[in-house]
Amino acid sequence: MPASKNPAIEDYLKTVYAHTEWQPEPITPSALAGKLGVAPSSVTEMVKKMAAAGLVSHVPYGPLRLTDEGRVRALAVVRRHRLIETWLVHEMGYAWDEVHDEAEVLEHALSDRLLEAIDVRLGRPTRDPHGDAIPAADGALAAEPFVRLDEAAAGHTGRVLRISDRDPEVLRSLAAAGVAPGVGVVVESADASGERVRIRLAPNGARGAKAVPAEASPVELTTAAAAEIWVTG
Repeated sequence: MPASKNPAIEDYLKTVYAHTEWQPEPITPSALAGKLGVAPSSVTEMVKKMAAAGLVSHVPYGPLRLTDEGRVRALAVVRRHRLIETWLVHEMGYAWDEVHDEAEVLEHALSDRLLEAIDVRLGRPTRDPHGDAIPAADGALAAEPFVRLDEAAAGHTGRVLRISDRDPEVLRSLAAAGVAPGVGVVVESADASGERVRIRLAPNGARGAKAVPAEASPVELTTAAAAEIWVTG
């Protein structure tokens, strides 16, 4: 079995890739262990295997970086995961807060033929239900300048690019407030304590999001919730 078809290695590759997708700092072995919920010793052994297979570059006690080959294989796993999430929402009736765990299982089981059929069926989407870019079959990936909402200045106007799927409860509360990928937002203010961010939704709407009236009321978010949202820069 090729290293890239090992489910455990696929999970490692995807996690290393995801860590730097929206910020520049490489992941450390201890952070990788925390994200995967495994012992640091397990990470040490797996990293040795991945380095020997040419998938990561690593010096003892230093951060991990994907090699070119590791990035190609990581993007293939990411493509599977995000296409499956999109399929579950658009074809199987799942809500966007229900798909992550299902995709975690199915991404290791689907054949390339079935994945291609799903891609065609969905019209070759470029973003998943959370706004994350879906890599093309050749690894090409759409990218736009972005800023995290909790770090955006008052007056910043942008469009929601993606919302982290890490916390289903946050996804549900944002959906109820009409905040979804594709929706325009204007940052009105952050309170003096830095605990809340107030935004106004722009009336451009988005597929899958509830309609936004022209005079929408402000939406107040905790900074923790705002930190799960990325908007165009």
